[in-house]
Amino acid sequence: MLTRARKAEMIKDLSDKFSKSKATFLVDFKGMDVEQVTNLRKTLNGVGAELKVVRNTLAKRALADHPDSESVLSDKMIGTNAFVFAYEEAPAPAKAITEFSKDVEALQIKTGVMGKDELDQNKIKFLSTLPGKDELRAKLLGTLQAPATQLARVIQAVPQGMLTVLQAKVDKG
Repeated sequence: MLTRARKAEMIKDLSDKFSKSKATFLVDFKGMDVEQVTNLRKTLNGVGAELKVVRNTLAKRALADHPDSESVLSDKMIGTNAFVFAYEEAPAPAKAITEFSKDVEALQIKTGVMGKDELDQNKIKFLSTLPGKDELRAKLLGTLQAPATQLARVIQAVPQGMLTVLQAKVDKG
């Protein structure tokens, strides 16, 4: 039995998680076994996200401090629910839960919220197709390096061409 103080602590902790997260997804995990839930948690931890199973009544109380999220999530909190909090970026956790739901049919993606925007299943699946922060950084770095690389090749080509001409002269002569 949870004491009133413990419930207040859980509500405050959950409210902090809503504040810190860049996106929050609501999933139904009914029918998943412990091993599958553990694997999902490990996958999400690897991408800067967290899976939290909470009673619906406590979650609704924690959402009272976050009216934008409350308007989206509170109506969908029916049955066994878990929240996925994306702390670093939204596409990576969205991709993780989308891929996991393909492998484990028991995991159902209900809804999500990012900022003030509601994310339905289609938007979450679209979000999962976006490149992650690391991939975008790599593309930006490649774009920034391209002119310098091409300049180095041009500069190297001048002496190389001169050597080719001199070698041809030596071979001919």
